[in-house]
Amino acid sequence: MKVKDEEKNIKKVETQNKIVKTKHENTDNLAESKEEIKKDVKIEKKQKGLEKDVETETKQKEIKKDAKIEKKQKDPEKNVETEKKQKELKKDAKKEQEKIEKENTTEFKPIENTEEAKTNKSDVLVIFGILLAIVILLVTVVYGTFSIMTEKSTTIAKGVYIKNIDVSGLTREQAKEKINNYISSVIPEEIKLTHNGFETSLSTSQLSIYFNTDEAVDMAYNIGKTGNIFQKNLTILQTRLSKTTIDPGFSIDMDQLKKDLEDISSKLPDKIIESSCYIDGNNLIITKGKAGKTVKVDDSAKYIKQAINDLKIENNSLELLTEDSTPKEIDLDAVYNEIHKEPVNAYYSQNPYVVHPSENGMDFSITLDEAKNMLKEEKDEYIVPLKVLYPSVTTNMIGTEAFPDLLSEFSTKYAASNKNRTTNLILAAKKINGTVLMPGETFSYNKVVGARTIQAGYKEAPIYVSGRVEDGIGGGICQITTTLYNAVVYANLDIVERSNHQFVPSYAGPSRDATVVYGAIDFKFKNNRDYPIKIACSVSGGIANFKIWGLKSDNDYEVQISSRTTGKTSTAIYSEAYKILKKNGNVVSTTLLSKDTYKRH
Repeated sequence: MKVKDEEKNIKKVETQNKIVKTKHENTDNLAESKEEIKKDVKIEKKQKGLEKDVETETKQKEIKKDAKIEKKQKDPEKNVETEKKQKELKKDAKKEQEKIEKENTTEFKPIENTEEAKTNKSDVLVIFGILLAIVILLVTVVYGTFSIMTEKSTTIAKGVYIKNIDVSGLTREQAKEKINNYISSVIPEEIKLTHNGFETSLSTSQLSIYFNTDEAVDMAYNIGKTGNIFQKNLTILQTRLSKTTIDPGFSIDMDQLKKDLEDISSKLPDKIIESSCYIDGNNLIITKGKAGKTVKVDDSAKYIKQAINDLKIENNSLELLTEDSTPKEIDLDAVYNEIHKEPVNAYYSQNPYVVHPSENGMDFSITLDEAKNMLKEEKDEYIVPLKVLYPSVTTNMIGTEAFPDLLSEFSTKYAASNKNRTTNLILAAKKINGTVLMPGETFSYNKVVGARTIQAGYKEAPIYVSGRVEDGIGGGICQITTTLYNAVVYANLDIVERSNHQFVPSYAGPSRDATVVYGAIDFKFKNNRDYPIKIACSVSGGIANFKIWGLKSDNDYEVQISSRTTGKTSTAIYSEAYKILKKNGNVVSTTLLSKDTYKRH
């Protein structure tokens, strides 16, 4: 019975093998019908299946062989072993068969119902192709329309900003107007600068503030308008998705800004006060400095520049950047070197002709160490006495040989019998005699002659006072003024200040005189020549004489003075005078000197 059961099992295994073999054959046929499926992979797997079938048949033959042996032996114990072995072989064969079926099922499962699958796949491909074509058509239409619109656009692309100002959809002109209007509204004509309650203003019109809006607008306009059509459209799409901001070029006059800030720093109520010094008469006044605030010029300039560039000036006001500062220590050595000066003697040279005037020197009246000890005291102000150092050879000491040419001469007569008046004439003339005027220098009669006082040696003599003649200190010196005035006109020098007397003087005709009053009326003239001049005068033997020496040039003229009375009344005389310039006997010009009014005696 056992042998029969074994034979049944063997037949069952063989039947299963045939089924498996049939499936392999069907599978191979289906695999061959697929034209573009992986043939090499399928063939390889088919070979694996056949190899496994051979192994199964070999095992079945071994089972039959063992069964025959079992029949011959008819040994119960051996039969048990044979049965056991057969079970193991069956088990192995079953596992192998399940493995083969699993592999075949997994590999070729999608191929079941092949014709239906092929039909479904074909339908799917057709539908997919139609949808793809529609999508491509829509994209092409949209893209083409978008391209045409952007290509012909005369406005700025969407999403473009200049200084955070949206200029999307604007033309160049509209964008420029919008930007310029915004900048003008944000930047005031004056920026208020504050510091601890102190306020001042900064004029922006002086700073040459400039935003290059033209360039910025051109850049904005060209976004999406350069490159090929794909590059243009890509740029426009990117700009729409994330905005593009353009910062226009910016400039400002930093030198002027710093100069303005330095000026503001000097006006702070709590500003630093530096030590200083100045000369007052014969004293050097030194004032001690005080600590205080100063504007941080460089930092403030950068801060203001950035605020203007960013267009962020809230309420048109900015806070000044300041810092604590202490004054510099007084450098008395430096002050002394600046003050101290040795006198310079006057001299002249002939070739070329140059007169070098004398110069006074200056020094401390105390030693430098004494002055330094003075500064050790806790005081706000220090006074250092000074002394003038005079040259041994002054300009007035230079002889007439340094002034080779006589430019003019004029004389008036006086009554030598009037001793007091004569003394006054001599004193005034001595003050003037030898005076040298450098080119461009102005002569002042009152400054040179000085106050006419008894201490100076002046005497009482007749003078004009309030329309009448009476004695006064320094009477008669106006004759010296008049004589000098005429000599100056004949030298063709510039008259700066001149006044006539109340009455026509006896020593000069109408409009030919000049009067002075110390502290009130002066006589001034200027050396308008290219070289120095020297004034020489004398009072002797009833003649007051003035000569002006210098160096003649080709530009000199012959000078004449023409004066005349233009009218008379019972109380007044009217006159005028002219200066006439001649060259080679011909009149070159006629210039009015003065129009005067005199009282009648």
